[in-house]
Amino acid sequence: MATSRADMKESLRRRLRAQREERYTEHTLLHLLEIPEISRANVIASYYSYGTEPSTTALNSAIIQSGKTLLLPRINGEIIEWVRWNGEPSTLQANGKFHEPIGEVFMELDSIELVLVPALAIDPDGYRLGQGGGFYDRALPLLRAWKHGVVYNFERMEHDLPREPWDIAVDSW
Repeated sequence: MATSRADMKESLRRRLRAQREERYTEHTLLHLLEIPEISRANVIASYYSYGTEPSTTALNSAIIQSGKTLLLPRINGEIIEWVRWNGEPSTLQANGKFHEPIGEVFMELDSIELVLVPALAIDPDGYRLGQGGGFYDRALPLLRAWKHGVVYNFERMEHDLPREPWDIAVDSW
């Protein structure tokens, strides 16, 4: 029986999650502030990390403290809504393992200049393997923003990842 691409991706996700558990180390991601596209951007869509993901806590705080607008994703059905976040944990609500912002949907998608995209791995062409929900696959085509994939160094693959026709490469990682 042939292995489907979906089966291959799920097997790869399990392997990458296990590797992340084994190699997890805390760090701040503050070095990303030196990337020109990030330092120039005034409206940045990020995410609130959880578990063994690269931690966005210090980075999100630094973005807010610099006076930039920080947006976090909130899942609504099959789509991501972006909501402005002020950095206060009390303005987040749990949705399973995710923490999502409470508040009004940010409607000016064209003003988002940069989006930080979580991934389990990114290949040499910038294609990412996400957690498998497809939320970023649906959200990224709606944004004209620079897309920066966030992974640990050991998750930068030397080989191509399985791709689907709807996958969008990130611009940097």
